[in-house]
Amino acid sequence: MRDAPRKNARDYRGEEWVVHDVAAQEADAIVRQHARPGFAISVVIANDEPDGPTRTAYKALGYRLLRTEGFFVQPLRQISSPPAAVSPAVVSIERVQTVERAAQLAAIIRRRPIAADLLGDDAPFRQYVAVDGDEIVGRVRSIDAVGATWCAAMYVEPSHRRRGIGQALMSRMLQDDQARGARCSMLLATHAGALLYPRMGYERIGTLLIFGPKKRTVQ
Repeated sequence: MRDAPRKNARDYRGEEWVVHDVAAQEADAIVRQHARPGFAISVVIANDEPDGPTRTAYKALGYRLLRTEGFFVQPLRQISSPPAAVSPAVVSIERVQTVERAAQLAAIIRRRPIAADLLGDDAPFRQYVAVDGDEIVGRVRSIDAVGATWCAAMYVEPSHRRRGIGQALMSRMLQDDQARGARCSMLLATHAGALLYPRMGYERIGTLLIFGPKKRTVQ
């Protein structure tokens, strides 16, 4: 797998190649033949698969381990309710469906606002926010993935953490995923995030080892 080419070459931000059940030497040969500078290789291994041989193989080929992330799946059979402590009178969970709310979120994350034609029910993704008064204090996105969904960009402001807001965001998102007929929700989690997601019914099925080529010394 590789990222699709961008319309504007100046927007290039690197490539991530995803590898599963392919030997390190074979993956390295394919990637180096096609990748542009600044690529990374993400190797998926199962829970019962030791990661030592994978680390050793890529290190021998001149790669360094950048980070590891847990790979989780929620089968959408049972969805936890949001904590009772999250009162709608204090923090509301809503889907972004207005231009005004999209612009407010864009200013926070410093990206272009979601286009107006991507705010409806037929959009390929759904964006959710937690709102305290007029302030956006949390966010998460669900992206359609051929019968499943991909959970992305989960974040709660430090000032509002440990109040159940993250769980409330996830609960609303997963309920909508289920209502739209998705079979499961998938995500990658850091070590900190891995503590939250099992509470929401996610099961860890593997680990992603992300490798980057070591910088070569200029002679």
